[in-house]
Amino acid sequence: MESSESFVVTWPVSRTLTQRSTISTRSLARAKRKTLPETQEKKPWLKDKHPGEKWLTIIPVTCIILGLALSAIICYRGIASIPNNKYCLVLDEDFSTFNTSIWSHEIQLGGFGNGGFEWATDSPNNSYVSNGMLHIVPTLTEDSIGVDSLLNGYTLNLTGTCTGTLWSDCMRTSNSTNGTIINPVQSARLTTRNSVSINRGRVEVVAKFPKGDWLWPAIWLMPKNNVYGAWPASGEIDIAESRGNTRTYAPYGNNVVSSALHWGPSSDLDRWSLTTNRYVNQHSDYTQAFHTFGLEWTDDYILTWVDSPLRQSLYVKFQQDFWSRGGFPLSYQNGTVTVDPWSTGRTSTPFDQDFYLILDIAVGGTNGWFPDSVTKPWVDSSPNAPLDFYNQKAQWLSTWGPGDSNSLLVQSVKMWQLRN
Repeated sequence: MESSESFVVTWPVSRTLTQRSTISTRSLARAKRKTLPETQEKKPWLKDKHPGEKWLTIIPVTCIILGLALSAIICYRGIASIPNNKYCLVLDEDFSTFNTSIWSHEIQLGGFGNGGFEWATDSPNNSYVSNGMLHIVPTLTEDSIGVDSLLNGYTLNLTGTCTGTLWSDCMRTSNSTNGTIINPVQSARLTTRNSVSINRGRVEVVAKFPKGDWLWPAIWLMPKNNVYGAWPASGEIDIAESRGNTRTYAPYGNNVVSSALHWGPSSDLDRWSLTTNRYVNQHSDYTQAFHTFGLEWTDDYILTWVDSPLRQSLYVKFQQDFWSRGGFPLSYQNGTVTVDPWSTGRTSTPFDQDFYLILDIAVGGTNGWFPDSVTKPWVDSSPNAPLDFYNQKAQWLSTWGPGDSNSLLVQSVKMWQLRN
């Protein structure tokens, strides 16, 4: 039998394979038997490598680099597109108090041209300042005048305080025979008409919208002097308006804010549909947290946004005059010639005059903001739409929720005038 005896060489004497070492001769023999022949490829995966395999790495890496470069360009162009205009601050409202020198109430019953069901009041139940916030709160009219008066035999006369121009804005009598009722909900509309207005500039309102079916919160601007005629000839700028219905409501619920410009030579030729857009909150809605609703208005464009000018809701560039933009007919159906009210030579007309700010909650209405559907408790064409709405109180009142959830809460308002 072959000896497997071994011995150790004292360090640092080097050793070779010819010297005896701690490796047994039997182990060496096994190692020799396992040695690959010279003709066998030791790394077969390196032999005959396909020339196209390198593109499996080059193509994805190139796409990633190009994607990053394109993203950087898009971000840069987005930031660079935000104009660096100069402004003068004309209103900085933090609602530490209710400042009556700035804010005034619209008081009327007429629905403000939208057929709204609210009675706009100056009651502290419907608008007040608390905890550094403006609260606009809808309440039930029956809580102040009683159910019987709401439905029959009661005359509400706002003469002396009414801000409307028509008798129907200022007086109403409930009559159960013909289905006429007093406006079933009280709310508030506050404006800066008598204090602050801007002709081009910037507006930022930090607010949280109300939750509840058929509530219609809005932040918007109206012309101070109707330079070009009655609405909508002198324009209207809707910065942000929404619906209190849940996000499942069609067409859009409280996860969507809409912006629009209203303009036209008459109410039946209002071309707002050409200048409207919306911004969708994909992950939540506008009743859960405060957001900044903004407006940028220059001689060249109007831009509305949510939380950042990069999150645009509406962008209208004044590339052509509004008469050309509208494509109006030569005459009305009765044969009356359609007249251009904006012959100033400026492409921004009618949005070249003083506008003031409005904050409000409307309720319901018959102008189509809430389209007719099986879930809607009234039909716009009904002569008794307010009564139909009221009769379904059990359905919609429960959605308004407790506390401030049905209120328009405003933390701050800032307005700037664009410097010439």
